[in-house]
Amino acid sequence: MSQLLEESPLTSAEVIDDVRHLMSLGEEELAFDTMCSWIYEDALPITSAYYARLVSAAEELGTPRSTDRLDELVEGRSGGVEDEPLRP
Repeated sequence: MSQLLEESPLTSAEVIDDVRHLMSLGEEELAFDTMCSWIYEDALPITSAYYARLVSAAEELGTPRSTDRLDELVEGRSGGVEDEPLRP
């Protein structure tokens, strides 16, 4: 979980500190959900590889809903579908 936080697109020191604090209390599920919620709320772009790691972590933590709608933020995707190049 700490590796995902380190590699997250989060930039708010306050949010990062909150997630770390929850982790230090053993609240891994809440920390993960908080991190995912802020990524979504701030509409921060993520790579498909990072998204896949988030989905895997959500399954391991038993919080599959934490990653709901994050697929919308995957770079190069729109609504979960690969963007097609513009045609003249």
